[in-house]
Amino acid sequence: MATFNGLDSSQKVLYVAGGAVVAIVTIVGLRKLCFKKLKAKKYPRDTVILHQPGRGPYAPSLSPFALKLETYLRMAKIPYQNVHGMKPSSKGKFPWIEYNGLAVADTSLCIQFLNQKFGVDFNGSLIPAERGVAQAMQVMVEEQLFLFHVLFRWKFENDKSLTLKTAKVGRLTAWMAGKIFMRQVTSAGFGQHTEEEINEMFRKDLQSLSDFIGTKKFLMGDEPCETDCAVFGQVAVIYWQFYGTRHATIIKDKYPNLASYCERMKDTFWPDWDECHTHGGTREAVK
Repeated sequence: MATFNGLDSSQKVLYVAGGAVVAIVTIVGLRKLCFKKLKAKKYPRDTVILHQPGRGPYAPSLSPFALKLETYLRMAKIPYQNVHGMKPSSKGKFPWIEYNGLAVADTSLCIQFLNQKFGVDFNGSLIPAERGVAQAMQVMVEEQLFLFHVLFRWKFENDKSLTLKTAKVGRLTAWMAGKIFMRQVTSAGFGQHTEEEINEMFRKDLQSLSDFIGTKKFLMGDEPCETDCAVFGQVAVIYWQFYGTRHATIIKDKYPNLASYCERMKDTFWPDWDECHTHGGTREAVK
């Protein structure tokens, strides 16, 4: 058999082109096979199927967005079923939902869809100015506080044991996930800041949230609103499972009203909390 180096230029082109075609056909075939298997999966009708990674060590998820969406489902009392796994949405992210065969990605779009489908409006009692404040708070925690979380977990501390142990992924997968997260941080303009600068911004965000909540039961008053799901998701991850970073006890030590807020949200919407995490990896979550 002739070697690649023994072929003339036209033969080499055909050789490479043929290999590319075979690779493409193989990938397409595998994708179709995976799609058929997914399509064949049957879920109960009129039940939200929540796709998210496995349970977290001290809170129901390592992902603040998964915790946000599952808290919303509980708050709205919408029937749902968890499907734990590492298959992302069509947008490449977790979590996502299916409802009667329709897939919806992005937690805010999931909540918008469910609000319309089930006639839910947790912001109905808020005046327009209050809705604006709630939205601003959600943007702060999801677009900035979350990025600080990523920086502490993936850049400054460089401790991957939490992810490796909880998500049950290899070091290569964790490294790739870290690269994706860091691209997100860099594109948002935070990747070039020093650790000291990020620490200061992080504390300012927590202080602003603490000052705003004050002695209120929930973000906007005595009753929870939709944004409480987002705020709880972000703050709860810092409060319960930020170990491996030097800020592991910052909420408990510096912002006791945020700690009380987390405990209050947990007690109100997660009476089965202890069944929904792994207690530091010492046992399987039963729900």
